Amino acid sequence: MTRPQVVVHSSPELLAAAAAARLVTRLVDAQTARGTASVVLTGGGTGIAVLEQLRELPARDAVDWSRVDMYWGDERFLPAGDPERNETQARAALLDHLPVDPERVHVMEPSDGRFGDDPEAAAADYAEVLARAARPEDHGPVPTFDVCMLGVGGEGHVASVFPASPAVYETERTVVAVRNCPKPPPTRVSLTLPAIRHATEVWLLTTGDAKAAAVSMALGEAGEVQLPAAGARGQLRTLWMLDRSAATKVPGMFVPPLV
Repeated sequence: MTRPQVVVHSSPELLAAAAAARLVTRLVDAQTARGTASVVLTGGGTGIAVLEQLRELPARDAVDWSRVDMYWGDERFLPAGDPERNETQARAALLDHLPVDPERVHVMEPSDGRFGDDPEAAAADYAEVLARAARPEDHGPVPTFDVCMLGVGGEGHVASVFPASPAVYETERTVVAVRNCPKPPPTRVSLTLPAIRHATEVWLLTTGDAKAAAVSMALGEAGEVQLPAAGARGQLRTLWMLDRSAATKVPGMFVPPLV
């Protein structure tokens, strides 16, 4: 796996703006190379702030949004349109303001969707969505995402893969149902670490003092069972984007400059 890189921004607002600008550049580069691009979106305060910044960014129009495939790293298993769903928040922050192709917006089924209140069926369905999108050159049942954006929890979770949970031990399935989640809501659908590691680039975005210890451990010697964020790596790049508060305990070997 790639050795992580660390970039520190002076505030959460600057981090979100920088991530939005980076994403535009990465998507444009991908489309220049092969005509299409793909991104895995994340929820949470920082993830949605990035989408809001992207909405206001003039350079966003450099991307052909009709040729971007959008996926989610995880989803709260709630009814369609629930304000707590990552999809609902992403649509309000960005997707409703772009000329996206609805067929390329790959949402995880809600709890009142085609499979009813069955998160296992919803997870299996999303795994099929990924498998259908995979090409022979992807060498597996997951497309090679250009960018997978992830938030990081204070205990080190990414997507809805929590420390010592059944999901963190998963080595074969690409999408799983998560029950008894330690954060509300208790039921979710999530990519697994093997699926996340299919991304060309994995970006871990987090802010605040409460995340500093988890960041330090993930960049240090922690294993992915203890700290799932440690196992979230990209094939070519793993980028941690932090604000000043979240970076206070970054191991000395990284010593990132403030930007």
